[in-house]
Amino acid sequence: MGKSKTTKFKRPQFNAVGLPVNAVQEAGEEAEDPGEDDCPAAELLEKLQSSNADVREFACASISRVVQQSQSIPGFLQRDAVRRLGPMLLDRSMAVRETAAGALRNLSACGGQEVCEDMVKHDVMTPLTALLRESCAGFESAAVLKEKKNAAEDVANEAVNLLWNLCESSSQSLSVFNKAGLLDMVVQCLETHQHNMELAISAAHCLHTVTEDNPELLRSINSAVLRVVESVLLTPERDMAHTLLRTLAAGTLWNLKSSLPSARQAQALNAVVSTLSQSLDLDAGTLIPELREAEELHQRNTDAAPESEQQAAGGEEEEMIEEEEEPKHTKNGIAADNDFSDLLPRQQAELREATALLTAQQTSLEIIVNMCCSDDPSDDEWEEESSSDESDLGPDGLCDGVSNLMSPLCLSAEIHGALINHNIPEKVLKKTEIPRKEAVDVCRQNSSWEGMIKKMQRVQSRALTCLHSLVSTMDADSLGGAAALQAAAQHLSTLVFGAAEIPKDEEFLEAVISAMRSLLQMIASKNITQCMTPQQLMSLSEAATRCDVVSVRVNAVAILGITGSTLAKEKGTAETLQMIGNALLQVSTKDTDLVVNGEALDALFDVFADGDEAETAAKNIALLPALKALQPIFKAKIRKEGRGKYSPQQLCVLDNIKVNLKRFIGYLEKVVKK
Repeated sequence: MGKSKTTKFKRPQFNAVGLPVNAVQEAGEEAEDPGEDDCPAAELLEKLQSSNADVREFACASISRVVQQSQSIPGFLQRDAVRRLGPMLLDRSMAVRETAAGALRNLSACGGQEVCEDMVKHDVMTPLTALLRESCAGFESAAVLKEKKNAAEDVANEAVNLLWNLCESSSQSLSVFNKAGLLDMVVQCLETHQHNMELAISAAHCLHTVTEDNPELLRSINSAVLRVVESVLLTPERDMAHTLLRTLAAGTLWNLKSSLPSARQAQALNAVVSTLSQSLDLDAGTLIPELREAEELHQRNTDAAPESEQQAAGGEEEEMIEEEEEPKHTKNGIAADNDFSDLLPRQQAELREATALLTAQQTSLEIIVNMCCSDDPSDDEWEEESSSDESDLGPDGLCDGVSNLMSPLCLSAEIHGALINHNIPEKVLKKTEIPRKEAVDVCRQNSSWEGMIKKMQRVQSRALTCLHSLVSTMDADSLGGAAALQAAAQHLSTLVFGAAEIPKDEEFLEAVISAMRSLLQMIASKNITQCMTPQQLMSLSEAATRCDVVSVRVNAVAILGITGSTLAKEKGTAETLQMIGNALLQVSTKDTDLVVNGEALDALFDVFADGDEAETAAKNIALLPALKALQPIFKAKIRKEGRGKYSPQQLCVLDNIKVNLKRFIGYLEKVVKK
């Protein structure tokens, strides 16, 4: 599942013989000008060789800032920035170590997967591993000396975030993580949660990432690791940071479930779902305006304070700069996006609280999606069910081979019971609502808070994806019965059709249309009255055909099929069926993706399989000659494009549809002769 990343780095304080404090900011501002001809990479990388630690620190901090502009990254990579920054991780100056780790961290976050893989190829993991070992060893010595500020923990925080980025994007770095024994160090960082929440949350994010789909690591999990994760899960929630920490611990414990003794698994599952439930209980629409109001009050009190106190506070505030977010890869239908949120100085406590709240809720929803997908059939089982042999199809029905693939998954009784006991479906549905206007308005009023709007929208999209997973894995009664399903379907229709035009945001559209498809499928299977009008259906189809995301087009076509097959059983619906049939024929012939073509044909089979209204509509739109003309084209496209462009699973489904197309044409020929 996609996870949010938080990227922070420190602005250094230079002494009288060094460089001024505002030099880093100026360097960043120069880099932000896309018309600037001179790339700062060469000069900054040269400064890394300086004998003056302050200059090396300045160079690393400046690189941290500059690489946030994606257009500057190639210039650094072409000048071998990773190999030149790597030794800085073990510099004799702790400040240089920290800023070097911050520079590599931002390079990995802003450069994406390709840059991360390139960094691993340039052996960044070797100095990073050494840095983590030395930093964690420094925790104890600092504790003995009772240092007010633990520099080793500050360095470790940057290092853990870099490690997190790399492990999320590079399988090679994950392999190094497993073999180098880095798990113990990340767990040691997690244990600092009682006095260093920032480091603990970074470690929790990293641990949540590396324990997912990593059987090699799971084999090395011992009781000590489990005890630490469970102790974090039981930490009292004092603020939103603790909510986020506990949510990440819940996700990690879920990933580690196979390492738990069987006698403890039920208790652990309940603790995980209880934690996710508590996170979803929080109302961001109310809390965000309250946090914004608290920030304004805090600012007024600061402005009213004596000048000497303001100067003291200002000195502390200059010490720490940016925090940013970049959600990463796509998994289980969750889309990635590459936006960066506003920069968060450490003193903006209320804004950090709001960020932690929304990150916790997004993560909770992603974990629930994973829980629903945990019982998926293996690829082998999938391929067995997907055989294109006609003998595997039902003797009378059409598309039986395909419908087997689309049948609902079944949750284990334990997971199903835990989700129901904690009212997870109801809470997820609540999170699919449009972000509250009051919260959006207060965020729009302040540039630092504008990024919260995108985060609220992302929580809504994740909730819609989560709703789709729940509907796909639960029965109607577990979701509240007919009335609750109709209300949910009406709610989703409002999300799509409530505005003057259908939303164009691809992440939202993909999530809402997936949820709508699964819900309408369940409603149809229970013969519950559908809630979409023909006009809404057509407008949804038209909007989907303009969308570049294949899954949006696939789900829109499926919704046409679901609704059409329901209408075919009613009287006086031939005209609407004609509209649906023409739309599906258009998609089956003109869409550039074979999977979409196949889904449109599959929907046609459902809509026109039986009934007087369907027969009338099929004749009026000349469905039989249209499909006869399409048949050789579809077979040729599978032969020409299929093998190189589509997965074996997709080809199995397309082969089934090809077989069913032949049989459906035979069925229509019999209807014409009647």
